[in-house]
Amino acid sequence: MPPLKSILTFRSSPPLKEEKRTTETLLSQYKAARQQTESLAAPLSAEDQMVQSCPEASPTKWHLAHTSWFFETFLLAQYLEGYRAFHPQFRNLFNSYYNAVGPQPEKVLRNTFSRPTLDEVQMYRRYVDEHMQKLLGAPEVSEDLLKAVELGINHEQQHQELIVTDIKHAFWVNPLRPAYQRNATVVEREGALPAQKPHQYQEDLYEVGSEDSPFHFDNESPRHKVLVPAFRFAMRLVSCGEYLAFMDDRGYGRSELWLSDGWKAVQTHAWTAPLYWEKVGREWSQFTCSGMRKVDEHEPVCHLSYYEADAFARWAGARLPTEFEWEVAASQLGVEGNLLEGGRFHPVAARASEDDKPLQVFGDVWEWTASAYQPYYGYKPAAGALGEYNAKFMCNQMVLRGGSCVTPRTHIRASYRNFFPPETRWQFSGIRLADDSI
Repeated sequence: MPPLKSILTFRSSPPLKEEKRTTETLLSQYKAARQQTESLAAPLSAEDQMVQSCPEASPTKWHLAHTSWFFETFLLAQYLEGYRAFHPQFRNLFNSYYNAVGPQPEKVLRNTFSRPTLDEVQMYRRYVDEHMQKLLGAPEVSEDLLKAVELGINHEQQHQELIVTDIKHAFWVNPLRPAYQRNATVVEREGALPAQKPHQYQEDLYEVGSEDSPFHFDNESPRHKVLVPAFRFAMRLVSCGEYLAFMDDRGYGRSELWLSDGWKAVQTHAWTAPLYWEKVGREWSQFTCSGMRKVDEHEPVCHLSYYEADAFARWAGARLPTEFEWEVAASQLGVEGNLLEGGRFHPVAARASEDDKPLQVFGDVWEWTASAYQPYYGYKPAAGALGEYNAKFMCNQMVLRGGSCVTPRTHIRASYRNFFPPETRWQFSGIRLADDSI
């Protein structure tokens, strides 16, 4: 195994909120994002980077190659005159789901590709980086190219999250239970958890969706007005201790708490606790990126499906917020919290705040909402292959908001819409409660 490099300190991409989009700022962002990906992969051996432990996951080596494929396919091949592909077969080999680009291997087979080697993939990354620098160093760069670079950077940040979530699952299924992080930052708990004091929001016609920001994904637009009835929004995320109370009250054994498909999932998969939880004697432990540890009842509960989040909310006499309720609350707050750059890669307990605003809105865990993933009124996907980025998934998915402990800080915002099928548990996903205003 290669020497362990620090994965606790990351360089944030330079913010563009106060800057005009330029080749210089985008090149700086590009380099920072690529470097951060390399830092996440650094603790992993070549063997580690081949592992794919569930259908949702991909090998780290594939993530390294695919993010380079994205820049090569959608930027270098289209905008850099005379560009020659690193390897002609990589166009299909590392294609994820872009049918307009060409065929792609079945996702579940990604761990069978021992070739190209990890060294060759690293050469591929360096080759793409070298040519991206040439592309962005050209005397004239079109606006379409700059937008595509921004999309590529944000695409790479999405795969940074996936590198952590995927290797965590891979190490969990390994009987040796290796630790991804050897020297993880431990946050000392200070006092009791803040009470779940609900914050009340009045009925109004709110604007939701992305504003005129430097970057947003197409599924965040167009910005539009939504009538949101009065609602209450929980102060903080649901804790492990609160979820244990649900489990102790036979939460997984009471069909009346579950949606029909959720109850079927409980029976099919024999769910009795969140993913990564194990009971030894009377004590619950959970697998983390730094190995097994005792469940801390003050920390946010994590790695739950939408079905589990919904069942807990029903048991608690509440519900999940809609994505618009969540955005109304989040848009009044700054983006700060336990995110990737903190290097913890695990949710931390909430601390009381003097300003009495909702806590943990950004970071820690992705928050399931009650909203199905569908296009906003007036949504139009991009033309060509890039139109497949989000549009083709607007079916059978639920929306999550807020980012997690492995989301880059410069990647998340109040309008960001994540989405997964309701059975998904391998992501860092948790619960915030809401209810109707009384």
